[in-house]
Amino acid sequence: QVQLVESGGGLVQAGGSLRLSCVVSGRTFSSNYMGWFRRAPGKEREFLASIMWRDANTYYGDSVKGRFTISRDNAKNTGYLQMNSLKPGDTAVYYCAAAQGSYSLSRFWDSWGQGTQVTVSS
Repeated sequence: QVQLVESGGGLVQAGGSLRLSCVVSGRTFSSNYMGWFRRAPGKEREFLASIMWRDANTYYGDSVKGRFTISRDNAKNTGYLQMNSLKPGDTAVYYCAAAQGSYSLSRFWDSWGQGTQVTVSS
């Protein structure tokens, strides 16, 4: 069973940066992709980015293109989300997830981490 553990969240001022990490264990062929989502209060879970473990193909949601960068380190079974130029609207709980493919809808992702809080102050 795939397990994911996020870290790196916290409080940052607008315009600042954070890097989130997601350590993945138990990865199999059914978890070819790692993705990042977020959920802000009162909103649905939003797709941010995904990356294929094998060849590092990446996909991004429109709201974070040009500001967030997803990457992975296969040797460490760890994925990252580098977040730059943060805005108060980026405040949310951030989750990493695993799936066989890359999907923008959260219901198609099979395994989830517990989430890490990111708060951006103005």
